[in-house]
Amino acid sequence: MKDSSRISSMTGFARASSADGASGWSWEVKSVNGRALDIRCRLPQGLERLDPAVRNAVSARLRRGNVTVGLRLSRAPDAAPMRVNRAWLDELIALAADYRRAKGIEPPGLDGMLALRGVIESADGPEDDANAALEDSALLETLDAALAELVRERQAEGAALAAALAERIEEIAALTRQAEALVPSRQEALGARLREQVAALVGAGTPVPEDRLAAELAMLAVKIDVSEEIDRLKSHCAAAARHLQEEGAVGRKLDFLAQEFNREANTLCSKASHAALTEVGLALKAAIDQFREQAQNVE
Repeated sequence: MKDSSRISSMTGFARASSADGASGWSWEVKSVNGRALDIRCRLPQGLERLDPAVRNAVSARLRRGNVTVGLRLSRAPDAAPMRVNRAWLDELIALAADYRRAKGIEPPGLDGMLALRGVIESADGPEDDANAALEDSALLETLDAALAELVRERQAEGAALAAALAERIEEIAALTRQAEALVPSRQEALGARLREQVAALVGAGTPVPEDRLAAELAMLAVKIDVSEEIDRLKSHCAAAARHLQEEGAVGRKLDFLAQEFNREANTLCSKASHAALTEVGLALKAAIDQFREQAQNVE
């Protein structure tokens, strides 16, 4: 049997740093719950070219979640002299002047303009292709280390989720067995009630045709039969336990089963007509709701 801890959560955080003497860099990767895989990249100016490679690296390791990837880059003071892009700065100053008298808009200061992307740039100009490729390779190698740590974090939380989900599945299975055990006494109680009603009608002098009585009994049997709901609940418990043993992204499967669990529990409650069975049905709905909340965290 496979280890159930191989399922992963969708939440986690990881950081990895490195340096090459002239420069240092640090990757931060954060992920939270999401219906699909949504990747957001925050890269320093001049390294936007890494965006496709970053997305490919994340997609190769993760299947679901909202993932934010950020890179911080620092260079030694003498590594790359900087200069002000005067043409771009002059355009910004002219644009600010156009809105100087506009109400509700505070005019920007020079420090704010200098902080804008593209105003301050490297004085050395663009890197040659060989140097850019070497830098990209080093940066992406560190990103790979951060992603590996994120996967470990998500798997560790996945182990805790698997344990919690297994407990909820066992609780649902136990409540299903309780519901099944109540069926005979419930049928006896409903049958006794029907006999009392028929006896009251006969005692009052109201004739009850045999064919009508048989039809009413048949309709009642259909209305109160919960055998299909119990069988489906058992089947869903087995499927959920099986998915916990699978590798890969099983969160959507578990979320679908949570919906199916809830459907059967609702039907069982609507058919109950018996206090004890209704109580079990409500307990089932509470356990299923807890199962659903946990399942929504699984990748």
